[in-house]
This record gives sequence, C-alpha cells and structure tokens, in this order.
Amino acid sequence: MSVKAESKGVRMSPRKVAAVASLVRGHTVADAIVILEHTPRHAALPVIKTIKSAQANAAHNHNYKPETLRITEITVNHGPRMKRFRPAAMGRALPFMKRSSHIRVLVDGEQRPAKKPATTKAVEKKEGK
Repeated sequence: MSVKAESKGVRMSPRKVAAVASLVRGHTVADAIVILEHTPRHAALPVIKTIKSAQANAAHNHNYKPETLRITEITVNHGPRMKRFRPAAMGRALPFMKRSSHIRVLVDGEQRPAKKPATTKAVEKKEGK
C-alpha cells in the first residue's frame, strides 16, 4: 500500500516544478532529499517538503520503516491560475497568468511488525479471576 502526500497551490509554474521532480522519480527517500538539497533551483524546496511529509505520514500513520521508503510516483499538475494584466503602450493592458502547481508524492516501503497491545496489572487481575 502506498502512502501519499500532496502540496496544493504551490506558487510556481508546473513546468519548472516537474523538471525538478523528474530528478528524483524512483529513488529512495533519503537519496531524493540529498539530490534535491544540492539542486540549485527554487522548485526543489516545495518538492523536498512534500517528500518529507510523505515520509512522516508513512512512518507515523502507517507504521513503515523510514529507511526502506522509495518514491513510487511523483506527479506535478496544474493548479489554479491567477489572471493579471500588465500596462502597455498607448493605454493598452496585456494579460498574463500567475501559474501554480499541485505536487503529489507516493512512497512505499517495508512495514514494521504490528505492536502487541500493552497489558496492565488491572487487566491481568481480571483475567486471573
């Protein structure tokens, strides 16, 4: 079962973010973080944050071993666009768009064995009667 994390409305062009995301597709989470920390592009920061969020979700919510996690899928989609206008010569206005992105990361790895429920002395006394 894959564990996912999403970052929505990241204020960067999806084309720029997708170029960075393609660098780490299929790598382990630890390798991906090292690669992105040494990537000199602004889009690396939101991708790192999303990968770390997926890692935390897997470790805390789904009981995966953090050192065995691998990025199975990383996708970047278009988010909402803000339409704006720029003043031009002779009283005109030229339109442009401020683009945003949605980043989605799926990680998978090895699960830890399930913990046995803790027994208390009160529970043991009830069972003994």
